[in-house]
Amino acid sequence: MPKDGSVVRLDGQGIPLWLCLELTYRCPLACPWCSNPVDYERYGNELTTEEWKRVLHEGRELGALQLGFTGGEPMLRKDLEELVGEAHGLGYYTNLITSGIGLSEARLKALKDAGLNQIQLSIQSSDRAMNDALVGARAFDHKLQVARMIKAYGFPMVLNVPVCRQNIDLTEDILAMAEDIGVDYLELANIQYYNWAMVNRNELLPTLDQLKRAEATVQEARKRLDGKMTIYFVIPDYYEERPKTCMNGWGSIHLTIAPDGAALPCQESRVITGLEFPTVREKSLAWLWNESPTFRKFRGTDWMKEPCASCDEKEKDFGGCRCQALLLTGDAANTDPACVRSPHHSLITDAIARATDPSRQHEPLVMRRADRAELDIALEE
Repeated sequence: MPKDGSVVRLDGQGIPLWLCLELTYRCPLACPWCSNPVDYERYGNELTTEEWKRVLHEGRELGALQLGFTGGEPMLRKDLEELVGEAHGLGYYTNLITSGIGLSEARLKALKDAGLNQIQLSIQSSDRAMNDALVGARAFDHKLQVARMIKAYGFPMVLNVPVCRQNIDLTEDILAMAEDIGVDYLELANIQYYNWAMVNRNELLPTLDQLKRAEATVQEARKRLDGKMTIYFVIPDYYEERPKTCMNGWGSIHLTIAPDGAALPCQESRVITGLEFPTVREKSLAWLWNESPTFRKFRGTDWMKEPCASCDEKEKDFGGCRCQALLLTGDAANTDPACVRSPHHSLITDAIARATDPSRQHEPLVMRRADRAELDIALEE
């Protein structure tokens, strides 16, 4: 299906413009599409406050401008406000990416005072029962309360809705909910299939008809709400004929630091076997970005095999996603199978056929393991 115009292409000119800090993999929710590694418990040795501050300073020295605090759930870090204040003082544009769990009015005010610029809040449905089933907790009412608090405190309101087979038919209702809240930016992000989402791909992948109906609904809403709300509709790779320019190119503008300090070209890249991920405890951020074999491995186009090597679009999409190539073909250097020119494209079409087969026996979603104690504490604060 055609791209809907929600994807922006940037050239960082060799600078990591976007620095993403995964402060923790801990999370009180159990989303079955979580982007954290399936074996996230292996990486529990979180950076200290002072170590994160050093990352912030070294990132600005490299030229980083945009900063995302994410996780897991970043609100579980009690030093979040301190880190936001440090980042603000260094001149970053700061963005908090949160489920809203643990975001009380007192902490919201503290984050505002610390200089936080923007909050991206996730919600999973306009339907309370569906939302709570998809996250494994009674969270819907709290999320709506947090959304209205974010607006009341004057933050640009960014609402992120992970779109899957279960909620895509509620697109019109989700748009109405966002309009009622007064959302400035709505991101209807069809799930991309890595980590926990890959485990649940057969149950989460929507049909092409569902996508077409949802996209038509979005296009109508864009016309009606022009100037009031910006709506992004991110189509899953599985229904594209050409691969997305993953992260605007490997090691091009994105630099992610995992909770244990590992430097990653993207949040999913730990799935690529054979790569080592040195940490900020071992090397400077400048070395990790400029010299690390991990970041140089797929940077540019010299690493490409056919058909990418001779493709006239290789400077546009850089062969697509390295993680997806690895997960589906076993070789991260292969053409992303989402591309119709890939010799492995049938892996995508076969996966769609299996997932959307009406006669297929459905299985329960495999939920990420939630920390119930963290949920209780976060909701009480």
